[in-house]
Amino acid sequence: MQPIKTTLFLCAICFTLPVSAQSTRKPADQPPLPELPDLAPHNGPELPDLGIDSSLEPQVTIKEGKEATVEEYRVNGQLYMIKVIPRIGKPFYLLNKRSPVGEPHRGDLEGYGVNVPMWEIYRF
Repeated sequence: MQPIKTTLFLCAICFTLPVSAQSTRKPADQPPLPELPDLAPHNGPELPDLGIDSSLEPQVTIKEGKEATVEEYRVNGQLYMIKVIPRIGKPFYLLNKRSPVGEPHRGDLEGYGVNVPMWEIYRF
């Protein structure tokens, strides 16, 4: 146990000695720093219109309940995902297998018409 304490003490001294050796006084012959000029407000370049169709943006309907909050996501009026946020517990998702957005969802129970709840495992 004693060698560990000695090693830690020596490491602490090795790291603190260079810091204590630095001077806090300013040299007498150092010229003062110049004043910074006032900068004009920067207006960035005009961004191009990407022509993104606003109808592809999901419409979210939030329904508050006693036990859970339900968020319904629709594109072009078609429901493609439901997010259920229970009062106690983690939120889960129900996906429409015949989604109007992207690829249809493929699950293990495809063909049975069962929507399996999906929990978020990890968020990046």
